[in-house]
Amino acid sequence: MAHISINAILALLIFISTAHAQFQFFEQMFGAGGQQRESQDQRNVPSDSAWYQKTYDGVEEKFELGEGSAICISRGGFKAGEAARKVELARKGLL
Repeated sequence: MAHISINAILALLIFISTAHAQFQFFEQMFGAGGQQRESQDQRNVPSDSAWYQKTYDGVEEKFELGEGSAICISRGGFKAGEAARKVELARKGLL
């Protein structure tokens, strides 16, 4: 008799812990996870020119192509001379 009640208690504890873990997940996803959603919204900004200007000013590796157009490139590309190739393609209007 005691053996059956111990198994029943263990099964109940496992069920409760599983249900608790699932509800924590849903609470984080839909309810209390608002802090994470705010930081994600800051990265997903619609066409806000002030945000783009601030972000552009923080970039170190940029090349002016003339008449206010600019591109950002990485100097450490896959091949030697890739940054120069990207600048030339952008100047030709192919990027």
